[in-house]
Amino acid sequence: MSTTSQKVTASHLSRTAYLYVRQSSLHQVMEHDEGRRRQYALKERAVALGWPRDSVDVIDCDQGRSGADSDREGFKRLVGEVSMGRAGLVLGLEVSRLARNSTDWHRLLEICALSETLILDEDGVYDPLDFNDRLLLGLKGAMSEAELHMMRARLRGGTLSAARRGELKIPLPVGLVYDPLGDVVLDPDAQVQHSLRLLFDTFTRTGSANATVRHFNQEGLLFPHRPQSGPRKGELLWKPLRFARAIRTLHNPRYAGAFVYGRTRTRRRPGGVVETRNLPREEWMVLLRDAHPGYITWERFERNERQLRDNDNARAGRGARRPPPREGPALLQGLAVCGVCGRTMAVRYHKQKEGLHPYYLCSKEGSQTASRWCQSIPGAAIDRKIGELLVGLMTPLALDVALQVQDELAARADEADQWRAQQVQRAREEADMARQRFMQIHPDNRIVADVLEAEWNAKLRALNEAQDELERSRAEPGQGLDDGQRERILALSGDFPRLWNDPATPHRERKRMARLLIEDVTVTKATRSLGVRLRGGATRQLTWVPDPHSSERYRTSDEVVAEIDGLLDEYTDGEVAGILNQRGHRSGHGLAFTAKLVGVVRERYGLKSRYRRLRDRGLLRSGEIAERLGVADTTVHKWRKAGLLRGHAYCDAGHILFEIPDPPPEKRPGQPLTRRQTASRPCHDGHRRGAV
Repeated sequence: MSTTSQKVTASHLSRTAYLYVRQSSLHQVMEHDEGRRRQYALKERAVALGWPRDSVDVIDCDQGRSGADSDREGFKRLVGEVSMGRAGLVLGLEVSRLARNSTDWHRLLEICALSETLILDEDGVYDPLDFNDRLLLGLKGAMSEAELHMMRARLRGGTLSAARRGELKIPLPVGLVYDPLGDVVLDPDAQVQHSLRLLFDTFTRTGSANATVRHFNQEGLLFPHRPQSGPRKGELLWKPLRFARAIRTLHNPRYAGAFVYGRTRTRRRPGGVVETRNLPREEWMVLLRDAHPGYITWERFERNERQLRDNDNARAGRGARRPPPREGPALLQGLAVCGVCGRTMAVRYHKQKEGLHPYYLCSKEGSQTASRWCQSIPGAAIDRKIGELLVGLMTPLALDVALQVQDELAARADEADQWRAQQVQRAREEADMARQRFMQIHPDNRIVADVLEAEWNAKLRALNEAQDELERSRAEPGQGLDDGQRERILALSGDFPRLWNDPATPHRERKRMARLLIEDVTVTKATRSLGVRLRGGATRQLTWVPDPHSSERYRTSDEVVAEIDGLLDEYTDGEVAGILNQRGHRSGHGLAFTAKLVGVVRERYGLKSRYRRLRDRGLLRSGEIAERLGVADTTVHKWRKAGLLRGHAYCDAGHILFEIPDPPPEKRPGQPLTRRQTASRPCHDGHRRGAV
C-alpha cells in the first residue's frame, strides 16, 4: 500500500478538495455538537496534505438527512463535481457520512476511480485505483449499510415487542386519548363522543358513506379533527365532514376497541416519492381485539367493512349487485340483472309532471363497444309486480315455511363451522410437523433447510387462512332464532302489507324490505319475464304487462273526438271548446278545452277544419264573391251587413266565407239597401247557425 505522500500528487492538489458534512436527523444536528465539530475539523487534514485553505469546499446542505436517502442535493452536487474532474479529494468523517447504501457508495467509488480522485476519512487516505484501497472501501461501505440495518432491526424489534403486547404508544384518532396512566380511553369531550356515535349511527341507517356526509352537511354539523403535525398539532378543531375523513373513520379498527399495528406499508419510489399502501387484514402485524374502549363493537365494525366493500365493488363495476338503497322510487336498484348479458342493470329516471319514472338500463357493454345497449325497460310496472309478489309472500303459511328453512340453514351453518374447526386443527398439526422437520435438519445443509423453511411458511399461511375463515364465520350473525323472534316474524304477515302500501313509507325503506327477501331479479324485455331469486334459494317466474305509452295514456277519448267532428260543421274552434266545457268534457291530461287544444286534437286526428268544411260546401271568399257579382269588396261587405248576402265565420278572428246568392242581388241606384229584399232563404244544409 502506498504511503499518504505518494498518493497525493500535484494533479490532486491542483483540484478542489470537497468536505461532505452530514448528520442523520435534526435532533443530532441540534444536540450532537461534538460530531459536527469532528466533521468540520477534517478541513485541517486537507490543508495538512497540501491543499490551500480556500481550495477546500465544504458541502453541508444535507444536514438532517439520512445517508440511505438517495435524493440528497449535497450528495448529488458532490458526485457531479467528481464526475466533471474538478475534485482532487473527497473528505468524510467515515463512510456512513457519505452514504448508507451500497448503490450510492459504489457509484461514488467508481466515479472517483475514473476521475482519479482520492477519498479521505478519519483513518487515512485511499486511492480507488488501488485494489487494496478499493477493497477496503468496499468493505467499509458494506459494514456501514449493515450497521444501519442492525440499528433499524433493533429499533423495530423493540417496537414490535411493545406492539404485540398492545403497549406501543402511537398517535390516536380523534375521539380516543391517553389517560394519565397511559391507557386508551374515550375522549372526555361529550360533543366529540356524540359526533362519532352520530357518524356510525348514520352509516348504519343509510348504508352509505356518501349519504352520511350528506346528512352532516345538510344539517350543518361539524366533525372533530386533531392535526398530527403543523403549528396546531393536537388542537381540537371542528370542520365540515368530508368523504375521505368519513371513510378513514369507518375503516379505522381503533374505534371498535382494537389495537392494530402494521396496517400500512411505506416505500420510497424513484424520484423521492413516498408511497403508502394499505395492507389487507391478513398482513397486519398486530391485531388485538377488545384492547381498549371503543365506540362500536367488533361485529358492527365487520358489518361496516362488508357494506363499504360492497359499495366500492358496485361503484367500480366489479360484480357486486348491492349498492346501498337510495332515495329514488326504483324498487330493484342494485337487484335487477339483465336477462340478455347477465350484468347488473343501472337505474335511470325520467322526470314528468307526476314525478320520477324509473327505467332499468343495461348499457355497460354498449358503452364499452360503442354499440346499442342490451335493454331499456320502464320500471313502474315491474316494481308493482314485485311489490305484489312480496305482499303475497308475507302470509302466515309462507313465514312458517321460511322459519323451517331458517332452521335448516342454521343446522347447515353449524355443520360448516364444525368442518372449519376441524380444518384449523388439521392445518395446525401440519404446521407443527413442518416445524419439526425444519428443526431436525442440520444448519449447514442450506439447500434442504431452505426448502423445509418454505414448506413451514406455507403451512403457517394455510393455518392463518383457516383460522381467519373460522373467525369470520363465527363473527357473522347467527342463523338460529328464539321464540320471541319467531313470534315477531309471524306477526309481520299482518303488518307488512299495510306498511308496504302506505304512501308515507319512504322508497329507501321499501328497498331495504325488498333486499331482505330478494337476492336478485333477472329481467328480460323480449318475453316480459321476471326471474326472481329469493333469499334461501327459492325462485319465482313472473310476467308483467307494460304500462301504456304516454300517447295512449293521455289520449283524448273517441267519443270526444267524434263530438268535436260534429260540432265543427257549425262552430269555430273557440265555440267548440266552450260547448265541450259546458258539457263537462276534459282532455286526455284532464285539462279544460281551449281553441288551441281543439285545433291540436283536430290536427292529430285528421279532422277537417271549419274553413275546409265551408269551402267544400261551395262558400267563397270576399274577393271571389265580389268578382262573381261584378262589384267591389266594399259593396260585398255592405250587402252582408244589409242582409243581401249570407256569410259564415270560419275562425274565432271573425273572418267570413260567403254563400252564393240565388238570385244575385242587383245594384239599384237611388234605392236604400234597407228597402231591398233580404236574403232570408235557408242554407244548403238547412240551418242558419253561424250565418252573419
